[in-house]
Order: sequence, then structure tokens, then C-alpha cells
Amino acid sequence: MLSLFLTGLVIFFYMAKNPFLDRIERRSLDVRFLTRGKEPAGPFAVLATIDEKSLDEIGKWPWPRAKIAELITRLSEEGARVIALDIVFSEPDVNNNLTFIESMQEETRSLGLRAPKLERFLEEARAEADNDSILAAAIRRSKAPVVLGYFFHFSHEEIDHLSQDELDKKKRNVGASAVKLVQFLSPQAKKVEVYEALLPESNIAKLVQASHIAGYYNIFLDIDGTVRWIPLVIRYQDRFYPALSLEAVRSYVGNNIPLRVLVADHGIESIQLGRVTIPTDEKGRMLINFRGGPQTFPHYSVADILAGRTPANAFRDKIVFIGSTAIGVYDLRVTPFSNTFPGLEVHANVADNILRQTFLFRPNWASLFDLAAILFMGLITGLVLPRLRAIFSVLLIGVLFFGYLVASQKLFVEKGIWLNAVYPLLTMVIVYTAVTLYRYIVEEREKRKIRGAFSFYVTPSVVNEMLKNPEKLKLGGDKKELSVLFSDIRGFTSLAEEMEPETLVNLLNEYLTEMTDVVFQFDGLLDKYIGDAVMAVWGAPLEQTDHPALACRTALEMLDRLTKMQQRWEAEGTPRLDIGIGINTGPMVVGNMGSERRFDYTVMGDSVNLASRLEGINKEYGTQVVISEFTYERVKDGFFCRELDAVRVKGRARPVKIYELVALRSEEDPRVAIFEPFAQGLHHYRSQEWERAENKFHEALNRIPDDYVAKLYLQRIAELREKPPQSGWDGVFTMTKK
Repeated sequence: MLSLFLTGLVIFFYMAKNPFLDRIERRSLDVRFLTRGKEPAGPFAVLATIDEKSLDEIGKWPWPRAKIAELITRLSEEGARVIALDIVFSEPDVNNNLTFIESMQEETRSLGLRAPKLERFLEEARAEADNDSILAAAIRRSKAPVVLGYFFHFSHEEIDHLSQDELDKKKRNVGASAVKLVQFLSPQAKKVEVYEALLPESNIAKLVQASHIAGYYNIFLDIDGTVRWIPLVIRYQDRFYPALSLEAVRSYVGNNIPLRVLVADHGIESIQLGRVTIPTDEKGRMLINFRGGPQTFPHYSVADILAGRTPANAFRDKIVFIGSTAIGVYDLRVTPFSNTFPGLEVHANVADNILRQTFLFRPNWASLFDLAAILFMGLITGLVLPRLRAIFSVLLIGVLFFGYLVASQKLFVEKGIWLNAVYPLLTMVIVYTAVTLYRYIVEEREKRKIRGAFSFYVTPSVVNEMLKNPEKLKLGGDKKELSVLFSDIRGFTSLAEEMEPETLVNLLNEYLTEMTDVVFQFDGLLDKYIGDAVMAVWGAPLEQTDHPALACRTALEMLDRLTKMQQRWEAEGTPRLDIGIGINTGPMVVGNMGSERRFDYTVMGDSVNLASRLEGINKEYGTQVVISEFTYERVKDGFFCRELDAVRVKGRARPVKIYELVALRSEEDPRVAIFEPFAQGLHHYRSQEWERAENKFHEALNRIPDDYVAKLYLQRIAELREKPPQSGWDGVFTMTKK
């Protein structure tokens, strides 16, 4: 029921065309372009660009129209098949000198002068100065049809200031470019909602008379400011006008090829160019199949074209779009591939799509498919997930999620079909989240029962592990490599005999609270209290790859906390406590140990026993923290450690090297000063070079006079000199007590 309700909710938003989700869907379309990557442009369109180089060589824009005439002539001579202008010439050329010449002609006539040579000179000057006439003549002479560009106004603010004469002039100058074949499939079709323009900003009459082929170059943005669509026709005063790119393509394939617009009750049914049906939506918009980012289509600077610096046949049989790409002159557009895309190249992409018939579109059955996908994703997620374990639920969701993405991307790339991805995948995510939360709430009730039963006996981390894996409640355990720490109070028995029981209990509780907090601070498992001793484990029940380092950091923090407590106890007159700590890393069995009625989560094994022995070894060497060679190998890069000895602990035949844990390497400690001479002395000691060993141990004592371990070795050397060791002596010290 929950999945049905949520699926129905998503279907409602889909049918209502939720703006936020629709915007996300459009963004997903951009991602599909980026995932597909750049595709090679077709051989049909190139760009003649008014770029920075052109402005530097020819001069600032606008140029005299005679320069545009020269460009058209050059392109025509180089075999261009169609020339399309992404420029409008809506006013006479400001570079004309006609006013001065005409005034001279008028003055000559008013004076009654008869000067044939002067009159011929003025007529020739007039012809050379009339840039508009020069451009019109170049358009007429061009072997390639020239498609004039213009744009439509859609805001009353842009046209309210114009006089009636100006309005009439602009209207007249686009009439010839209207689509001739418009078929309304019903009377209501004439009232459909399409792009409706208020007024064209057309070219001057001279140019319109030179070429009756024209198209608007308006580019429209989606709500998020990205160009994804282009309307191929716009309605103005009950007539439809073609886009610049569409008119350029029509001129390319032949003016005798009919352009037909079919309009139905719901909007534009189709746009047909000859036998090619161009897929559009009801507003006549074509989804642009962008080939890539800027300069996917060849760009040729106008300066290079006029100077003859372009490759041979660069324009032969091409549609040449002329427009500006110079910074500050042209309009930057946002497309799926780029945030700085020249509007001129948008037209090239549209023309390429039509000529190659590589359209992107949403087929008629797309909406039904979207609804079916939403329903399928919602129901399959809601019906199957509750019957699967968590890991299989995640796998199912992953397969469905990425499978749908891959399939929709494949259709997009290979077939040009755009299917909705956001709504079906959102349905899956929402239903999955809701079902998971529901299962969590129900299962949490059961977990609370277990947590209540076990929280008094084991740590919260163990309880959580049990809740994740109830099978771990069975007796027995797993063999893992872990780190275990033992700490014990020195002389606690004597202290207990001297103090009042209540005072002793308060002191012990204060101490154990601080030590326990340190264990938890470094994510340790407090295994148990053994009288005044603390046993802690790292690496279980939760995996910790750095468990040796965590154990060592815990030991050093314990000593710091103890120092602060000792200062406070001294001020209060309370007896001073001191501790020894032993740490070992190795394989041990971890799990629930005990009976069927009562068990405890703990660790067992030889590695655990060794850690306990190392804690006691501190008494022999006058140290506070002793770690085994197995722990040392894992932490030596992060901690200062001093090798103490190689020992055989009680109950263990195999010797083990032991180290004193001193400090973090990131901290300074004066004891580090004796590391080198002490290590050299230990080496000479094991080689039975007694004199050299004594010298090094004395050197260590000169640096730190109260170093107990150096004094211990000097005492051993004195004993060994009196009673030399037997042959085969390995320098290992055998412990005779725990």
C-alpha cells in the first residue's frame, strides 16, 4: 500500500508537469550529451566568423556593407552552395557618404551649371558610396542563394516607440519569406498556441528586393537558461515564418523542394521538407542534437577569407553561416556542452541535424512508456524489497537503477530517443527509502528488546554487532588478528589494606571511569575489569585496520590522564596510584564465551596471555608501557619506541622482543635522547662485549641519570662477568614470575 501510494504521487507530479522535476529531467538530458561525448560534424555547414582577428585587420564593427558584399562575392567564387547571414541590416548603412554627394548634385542643378564631367564624376561617386546598393548587387550576382537574417520582437516595450510608418515598413519587408504551404487539419487548429511574434526587425527594402529568401535567427532559452530547442517556425499575423537554419537547408536541397507545415488541434503536427519529416513538439520546436562544444563545426575568420588565406575547397558545396563570434559583439549561449557557445554555431547544428536526419525526439509513445516505467519501478521495488535481505535489496536497486540508465542512454545515442529518466528513478528511490524506513521502524522495536536485555552485560558496540548479526549470539567465535591491552595498578593490595573501604572504592571508581573513557575515546572494546585491572580490545567487534596504533594511543592517553589525577590526588592528600600497561597484537579467538545460559563477548588465546604478561614485565624494567615486537612492527613509524629486551615469559617457550612505548613521533620527549646509545649498548650486550656495552649504558645514564633499564643492564653485566654465560647463550632473559 505504501509503494502504491508513493507511485501514484509521482504519477500525479508527472502528469502535472512539476517545474522542479522537469528542470532536473532537462539537466539529465545534458548529462546524456556529456556522457555520449563529441561527435564529428557533417560535411554540410561551416562558419564565416567576424572574430577578434577580423576586427583587428578590418576595423571595428559595424563594417561598411561593401565589405559584406566583398565577402559574399568571395564565398560565391569559392563554391559556397548557400550563404546565410546571422546579421540583420534594418537601417541604411551608417558608413554611406550619399548625403554629401547628393547635396553637391542638388547644388549643381540649382546653379544651372552644365558640367558633364562633374555630373559623371558625382554619379560614379554616388554609386561607390552607396554601400547598401553594393551589397544588394553582390547578393544578386552571387551564384549561391543568400539567406537574409532577421529577428522577431516579442515584447511590447521593444516596439511601442515606433511610428506607424516604421511598423508598416518592417512588416512589408518579411512577407516574401513566409511559409507558402501551411495546412490546418481542422478549424480549431488556427487557434493553437505556438510562438507568436509581435513584429519583425527586418532588412531594408533594397536587400529584401535583392533576395526574397530570409529566416529569423531568434534563439530561445529553456527556463534554466540553456539552449536545447529551436522553433523551426514562428507565427506572425496568421502566417508562419521559417528559422534561418531551416531556410538555409531548404535552399541547400533546392528551392523547388516544398516546405510544408501541418497544424492540428493540439499544435503543430509536423514540419516536412520534401520527403523528410522533421520531428517537433506541438509548438514546432526541434530538439537540437548538439554535436559537441564550440568549434565542432569549422570556423573561418572573415579576415582570412577576404585575404585568401583559407584552405582550398573549404566552402565548396557548403552552407556558410556568417555571423559574429568576437567577444563583446556576439551573444554567448549555454548549451549542454558549454556555457560559452556561439549562437551562430547553434544554427549550424540545426542545419546538420536536418540534412543528416540525426534527430532527437520524444516519440508518440514516450509518455505511455514513462508512465509504465514509473509504475513498474514503484511496484517492483515495493513488492520485492520486503522479501529480500538488505544486501540483495541494494543489489536489486542497483541493477534496476543503472540498467535503466544504460538502456535510456543507449536509446538516446543510437536511436535519438529521449525517454524520461528522472521520474522512474525518483519513484524507485522514494519507494526504496520509504520501504527501508518502514522496515527499520518495525525491526527497531525488536532490536530495542535485545538491546534492553544485553546492554547491562556487554558494551553498546557489541550489542550493535549482535543486532546486525544475530547469529553471533551463539557460543564460539572467530579467529582474528586483534590488539589487546592490559593495565594494572601497582601495589593495589597494599593500598587496599591501608585505606578505608569507602575511600578506596571512590578512588578506584574515579580511576576506572577515566581509564574507561580513554578506551572509548579511541573506539576500543572494554572487555572487562579484573579487580583493579582493565582489559580492552581493538579490531573487534568492528573492523579496525589501525588497531595496534589505537591501542598505543590509548596507553599514552591513559598515562596523561593518570598524571593529571595524580596531581589532584597529591593536592587532596589522597594516596598516589601508578599503573603498568602491556599491549600485544596477534591472532586470537573473539566471540561469545561461557555457557548456554550466561556468556560474555571476549577474546582468548596465547596472544591475549602474552599481553597480560607484558603488563607485569613493567615491574622488572621500571617502565610504564611495554609492547610486543608484533605490535611494534605495526606502529614503529608513528611512535617512539625503545627495544628493552628479548624475553621468555612464564608459560611461553618462544622468546619475544619487547619494547617500551615512549611517545608519538609528532611529540617531543627527552627520553628519545638515550635511544641510540642504549640500542648500541644492547647490541654489545648480546655480543658479550661487556666493556663496550657498559660504556654505552653509562653514556645513556649521562643523558638521563635515572634511567632504570640502563642501570638494570649494568647490574646484569656485573653478574655475567662474575658468572659468565654458557656456550650458546642468546641474550634472552627468562621471566620466572608473572
